[in-house]
Amino acid sequence: MTAALIVLSLLAALLALALVHHRRQLGRLRRWAAQPRMSDPPEAPGDWGEAFDLLHRHRRANLKRRRQLAQLIVRSRRAAQALPYGVTVLDAELRLDWCNDSARQHFDLHPERDRGAPIVNFVRHPDFVAYLAAREFSEPLRLQVSGSSPRTLALQLVAFDEDAWLLLSQDITGAERIEAMRRDFVANVSHELRTPLTVLSGFLDTIQDLKLEPQRVRDYVNLMAPQAARMRRLIDDLLVLSALEHAPPPPEERIALGPLLERLRSETEQLSNGRHRIALAIEGEHDLRGAENELASAFLNLASNAVRYTPAGGEIRFAWRATGAGGEFTVEDTGIGIEAEHLPRLTERFYRVDRGRSRDTGGTGLGLAIVKHALARHQAVLEIASTPGKGSVFRVRFPAARLLPATQKVPG
Repeated sequence: MTAALIVLSLLAALLALALVHHRRQLGRLRRWAAQPRMSDPPEAPGDWGEAFDLLHRHRRANLKRRRQLAQLIVRSRRAAQALPYGVTVLDAELRLDWCNDSARQHFDLHPERDRGAPIVNFVRHPDFVAYLAAREFSEPLRLQVSGSSPRTLALQLVAFDEDAWLLLSQDITGAERIEAMRRDFVANVSHELRTPLTVLSGFLDTIQDLKLEPQRVRDYVNLMAPQAARMRRLIDDLLVLSALEHAPPPPEERIALGPLLERLRSETEQLSNGRHRIALAIEGEHDLRGAENELASAFLNLASNAVRYTPAGGEIRFAWRATGAGGEFTVEDTGIGIEAEHLPRLTERFYRVDRGRSRDTGGTGLGLAIVKHALARHQAVLEIASTPGKGSVFRVRFPAARLLPATQKVPG
């Protein structure tokens, strides 16, 4: 009996030691797992050591996956920032979770300050509210957004998770403006061609249906000829404008400026036919780099406008001079002048101050648009100043990089 008690006492003591040991290792495990940053696991013999090592490997693998996930989120947001349109992440209740810089500008959002706020707090347009209520997002919504800089946005809501939405926004103000210009262009071309075609068609019907004397037929043909010439000029100008818009950059050839301006004066005198005084002044000896045919056409367009809108007995002056910033070519006349409100739109296609007078003088409404495109291809700009009843000044400024020392003496 005594031996049995001794054995039981030893077993109880061993069990108590084992419990103390496991309790101690369990405490070490708790303290290690509670650390905010991963460290080496505690040293322990036997099964506890193996358990510590297994837990350490699992924890390290989890931290690696978390780092990878964080990097993926960062890359995803960087990619969203680089997109050319707005990206706004919304939760299931259409509350703001995150947005890129483009969306912030579109809706005046602050990603941190406005997080959790309903998107309708920032896009209050009734059309947008109706778009959300309809729950039909297959087509984008075009929205006029007012503010310091009014714009047109194309909005579309896309589901990308069970409890998240993407609101994609794109600024299409420029595209809308181009589309409006295209519509106006087609309408203007149709209108410009319809009038001469109507005249030609009427005369042809008359000649076909009636027995006319030869002299009357010749009279009708003489009336038809200007209309046909007008259509030809219009088509020629349209082709020139199209070529300038789609042509590769102009060649970097040397243009002898002196002979070019002398030729311009001669051609202007022919257009004027003695009705105007023509003067040319050149300061300095320079050549230009670029396409001679394009610049010659642009200069002649400016000269022909001066002839067309300057009454007989008036004066047209051409001038060239070099400045520190580049070269400056000027066409100045003593013509009828232009009201100030028309000046910003003069280079628009088919824009006319006086449509009837432009037709009477043979203008197509495309001349200054051609000039603008030809000069832009040479990094030059056109400036216009005018006083009604006194005349106009058309000034072309070339950058210094377009100037070259003249290879031959420029006539004075």
